[in-house]
Amino acid sequence: MDSQNSFRKFFGLNLPERLCNRMAASAFFFLLGFGFSCWATRISDIQLQFGLNDAELGSMLLLIPIGQFFTMPLSGFLVGKYGSKKVLALAGVVYPLSLIFLGLAAQIWQLYIGLFFFGVGGNLCNISMNTQAVAVEKYYGRSIMATFHGIWSLAGFAGTALSIFIVNELKLSPFEHFCLLGAAATFTLAFMRPFLVENDAEKPKPPRKTPFSLSAVKLDKYIVTLGFIAFCCMACEGTMFDWSVIYFRDVVRAPQDMIRYGFVAFLCCMATGRFTADKLVTKFGHIAVVMASGMLIVSGLSIAVVFPKIAAGMAGFALVGFGVSSVVPICYSLAGRSRTMSTGKALTGVTSIGFLGFLLGPPVIGYISNAFGLRWSFALIALVGVNAVYLAPKLGKFSESSEN
Repeated sequence: MDSQNSFRKFFGLNLPERLCNRMAASAFFFLLGFGFSCWATRISDIQLQFGLNDAELGSMLLLIPIGQFFTMPLSGFLVGKYGSKKVLALAGVVYPLSLIFLGLAAQIWQLYIGLFFFGVGGNLCNISMNTQAVAVEKYYGRSIMATFHGIWSLAGFAGTALSIFIVNELKLSPFEHFCLLGAAATFTLAFMRPFLVENDAEKPKPPRKTPFSLSAVKLDKYIVTLGFIAFCCMACEGTMFDWSVIYFRDVVRAPQDMIRYGFVAFLCCMATGRFTADKLVTKFGHIAVVMASGMLIVSGLSIAVVFPKIAAGMAGFALVGFGVSSVVPICYSLAGRSRTMSTGKALTGVTSIGFLGFLLGPPVIGYISNAFGLRWSFALIALVGVNAVYLAPKLGKFSESSEN
């Protein structure tokens, strides 16, 4: 708290504490979204640089969710013991440094190492900043989680727009591009870390199981259901991040300077959806919003598969953006309200299941694409979105209070 007060005094700020907390958490959401979009927009370039086919690219992309998945028990443990503020400071260093290493990679094994630690840094950021968001949401006493994720999406849109300028106009290499992210991360850490919520670590308890094992997190049916809903959404979202540019290049056959337009449409609508999701949840409830989101995902992917043209592809990807916009924030918000688990452990449980979508989605896309074509891969992911519609009503019987 002393660091916050001195920081306010130095810059002449006189803002409410909870607003300062919200600004700081938002800054880190922006940083993570900006960083991931920088990577996503350069996947096509890296594929060409290393001469990878779709199956090989799928295997390469597998390293990111592997890094995320195997770090999840550690992330929950670290956040619980030391607090999300300290973990977020560590993650804010690992995340951009791993991207810079990727930019320097000259051999496949170096690329694999960089992607693994990119996943590690991303997961540390994800758990710690969502724990911060849950704490801030409790201060406000109303749903604001989707707004945080909207800032993540807005950052992705900004990062993609900047990437288009960097690639088409400045002709910067991935390394130079990723160094810009490092500078942004340094700024965020220096100026926003003092505003983060303090003292959200758990009180020490006698350890019953090793914190590094997934079995240390005992999941109830409510958390498992939230996790599987997140799984469906993250599989679709991961597909859009990793393969939408390649889909426009190889299936839509868009001109080289337009291959990122579908991804931009997706990001723009995902950001818009997240900034309106809190109001929709308040009016219609969590279950109705998740079901509608699943329908939008299926509709959007179906349009892109059936009509592989630039305009139709952009329209379809835009619907997918609206569809995925609110599902993960809703799952995280509901997990944070769990009455049987701490916030850090509940979020770890949901993300452990949900990120399997990122773990399985991108490589499966690559393998199916290599065998049957990329359009068939996207058709399969559309079917995954149907499961969100099916699972959403099951939330009601677990926690009526979560819906109200």
